[in-house]
Amino acid sequence: MPLLRDAELATAFDHASRTYDRLVACNPGYHSQLRRSARRLGLPDGGAGRRVLDLGCGTGASTAALVAALPRAEIVAVDASAGMLERAAAKRWPDRVTFRRAPAERLAEAGVEGPFDAVLAAYLFRNVADPDRILAAVRGLLAPGGRLAVHEYTLSGLPAHRAVWTAVCGGIVLPAGTAAGDGRLYRHLWRSVVGFDTAPAFGDRVRRAGFDRVRVLPLPGWQTGIVHTVLARRPAVAAGGAV
Repeated sequence: MPLLRDAELATAFDHASRTYDRLVACNPGYHSQLRRSARRLGLPDGGAGRRVLDLGCGTGASTAALVAALPRAEIVAVDASAGMLERAAAKRWPDRVTFRRAPAERLAEAGVEGPFDAVLAAYLFRNVADPDRILAAVRGLLAPGGRLAVHEYTLSGLPAHRAVWTAVCGGIVLPAGTAAGDGRLYRHLWRSVVGFDTAPAFGDRVRRAGFDRVRVLPLPGWQTGIVHTVLARRPAVAAGGAV
């Protein structure tokens, strides 16, 4: 089965939005790990006076993580799936949180414009057709010195971690997703992870996109070696000394 992309993937997420929150709630550490990645952005003073982009917000789990980690920041949350975004926007949020519908490839068309002081992208990059294009777009949206946190299923490269991921998908994720009527999406989930960059390879991809201070950090629990936070920064000063 080929991977789902673009409008086809957004439609699959539209349908899965009905049960998505219930399924992820069964994943131990799902929400706490998102909060950890949001905290790893390291914005001072609770994000006071800062703009943060939540790129690929889904039903709002990553948005909630940002609200908890950065209680004083302005947050713009974006997703391509109308169904997921509707679920997210229907929840209670502070006034400083806004939602926009847009694919990551066409943010400007939806009025999503920088500069942002930080970007959190959770479970996004393995779902886009051209991750290098999206990294370039994110770099362009960040202010000089702006920070990026990518929270993603990026396997360590060790066979044991790939085996754990495949076993969990085969024994839990795929049966639950199929029972909910979304088997195609969750088969995509399994395939998209095993076919995507390893964590070190994605870190190298981020460096090639022009980011510096790139760090690949593990997350605790059963997803150790399966989910990582990749942190990076848009350089504060470009080559030649220009800001």
